[in-house]
Amino acid sequence: MELLNSICGHGLSFTIDGFRIVYVVIACFMWAMTGLFSPEYFQHYTHRKRYYFFFIMTFVALIGVFLSADLFTTFVFFEIMSFTSYVWVAQDEKPMSLRAAGTYLAVAVIGGLVMLMGIFMSEAGGFSPYVTNGLIFVGFAAKAGVFPLHIWLPKAHPVAPAPASALLSGILTKSGVYGILILSFQRMLGDIYWGKTMLLLGLITMVLGAVLALFSTDLKRTLACSSMSQIGFIMTGVGCGTLLAEEGALAMRGTMLHMVNHSLIKLVLFMAAGVVYYNLHKLDLNQIRGFGRNKTFLKICFAVGGLGIGGIPLFNGYVSKTLLHEGILESAEILGGPIATSVEWIFLISGGCTLAYMIKLFVAVFVDKNEDAAVQEKYDGMAKSYMKLPTRIALGLSTIVLPVLGIVPGLTMDKIADLGSSFLNAPEMEHAVHYFAWENIKGGLISIGIGLLIYFLIIRLLMMKDGRYVDRWPKKLDLEDSVYRPLILRLLPAIGIFFARICDSIIDGLIVLLRKTLYCEKAIDKEPQEGNVFTHAIGGLLDKIHYKLTGTDREARRSYEHRMSIKALQKSENSKIISRSLSWGLVLASVGLLVVVGYMLIVYLF
Repeated sequence: MELLNSICGHGLSFTIDGFRIVYVVIACFMWAMTGLFSPEYFQHYTHRKRYYFFFIMTFVALIGVFLSADLFTTFVFFEIMSFTSYVWVAQDEKPMSLRAAGTYLAVAVIGGLVMLMGIFMSEAGGFSPYVTNGLIFVGFAAKAGVFPLHIWLPKAHPVAPAPASALLSGILTKSGVYGILILSFQRMLGDIYWGKTMLLLGLITMVLGAVLALFSTDLKRTLACSSMSQIGFIMTGVGCGTLLAEEGALAMRGTMLHMVNHSLIKLVLFMAAGVVYYNLHKLDLNQIRGFGRNKTFLKICFAVGGLGIGGIPLFNGYVSKTLLHEGILESAEILGGPIATSVEWIFLISGGCTLAYMIKLFVAVFVDKNEDAAVQEKYDGMAKSYMKLPTRIALGLSTIVLPVLGIVPGLTMDKIADLGSSFLNAPEMEHAVHYFAWENIKGGLISIGIGLLIYFLIIRLLMMKDGRYVDRWPKKLDLEDSVYRPLILRLLPAIGIFFARICDSIIDGLIVLLRKTLYCEKAIDKEPQEGNVFTHAIGGLLDKIHYKLTGTDREARRSYEHRMSIKALQKSENSKIISRSLSWGLVLASVGLLVVVGYMLIVYLF
């Protein structure tokens, strides 16, 4: 279906298939649950109407992304979604919120522009598919939170309202994964280099996210880093599925199902974290410690979410991780034995890290007592008033889904995977997967064992001091502060200033050349020294008119030029900056247009 054909000459095209139906249904469910959850969460906020307006706008944009039939339509709604969801991150209007929102928007906009360049180059033809698809991938990876474009994710989620965090983590990141699936399974399927690149990025994202979550002492930041790690699991499946192509049914189905599972699990976990926050307005584990000790309903919901994301049998996360594990094993022939074994162990250890940091969160909030007895008594006194009925319904319904999907995967998750097979270009399954066979359970048990070791030997011994959680992650390793901000705010402006000065000198030289040729003007005396060539050019032109009209002698002319130069020096510094910036901008724009037009002509002709 194509609408609005006149938009940029492309029009907006939409389509529907099984995969898109699944994610439209998930989006509707998540918006309904967070909508039911939001009134209690926002009861003390002053800008509730603003949030709800952009809540609806983001939903419309997201549906547009998932129903798009071509990459241009995807891009249009993708950018709308970036701007509407920006308001979610900036909702609190605190310095940290605005900084995180700025980072989120910068990554989204830059990624979107790179994506648009790739789309246009792809349509023009004549370019390597690695170049065009690589550029498009940057835009989708920025939204998905794939390394090294993940910098917004650990910072935006903690400052955004919990309902928004649930949607940002649970489904807006999947809009980025959606685009990556199009590139990998529809355009680059079977390409070894692309598949290995996706696999490598997946492994890095998976491990780094898990490590950041282990170090974090903030409830929502830990869940945000967990989201980054789970995107890494999904990307690992994308890599294996691309490599296996016609034999990648398990990896492809595992990729889709882990997308679905992560969306539903993070809905539960972020809403549970929201309950903690709107009661305490705190997220530090040492401060919220012991809040949930006598809150059975909240404890069960959080535990189910933790068991699901940890890959425990009988919960939905176990099903998708089992398929991803099988996909890694099937990739052994392409990757080679040693590499495939290394990838498998990275996968299992990352799964263990997932369980370890979820145990850390559960123990801190629901098992340990607060170090301040008076605070713990206050927390215990909230047992009957900490959550209203609509919030209980939203959290309860979202939680029930997780074990239902995990207990009968053949009747639930396999059917969901079947719906997405055509979109993924997945081959038909040769046989049914026996999820609870010993070989499959064994992989899950290995991850569980690793997780318990990490929790007791690393978290309890190395990441706690005097009974308190300590964030030992070196701040120097923050990519945003150590790499991206210095690059964008210092290095690039310095390079721009360097070239701007060169261009200004060129323009000044052109003006001097025009004065000595076109205007046939005599050499200018060195006096006065003040002003620049541009000032003298204007002054000389005005003085020439003055001389013709009045017939004054040369000394009067020189005096007049001197006065004009001095007057120019009295202009504000901003005027000088604007004039120079304008000249630089015009030259830069002209050169850029010439390069683009020239290149398009070359591609068209040859």
